[in-house]
Amino acid sequence: MSLPSPPACRPDCGACCTAPSITSPIPGMPQGKPAGVRCIQLGDDNLCRIFGRPERPAFCGGLQPSTEMCGTSRVYAMHWLADLERATAP
Repeated sequence: MSLPSPPACRPDCGACCTAPSITSPIPGMPQGKPAGVRCIQLGDDNLCRIFGRPERPAFCGGLQPSTEMCGTSRVYAMHWLADLERATAP
């Protein structure tokens, strides 16, 4: 049995904008970003500056918060996403 997904991102997290690699262009990061590197579009408040805008990479829009991914802390989410990154690496 799985728990319901949280309705929105956890405040002050930003794990999904740091842990995974993004291979498509991001404004300010034309080559994308490697895993573990903070996205340039992640604000000081750990919210995406281009959320909902057309220049936001499709990868980002497809990565939706869930209890499985986010857990109960940023540390948990960083580990979960790092594990996913390793599991899906070419």
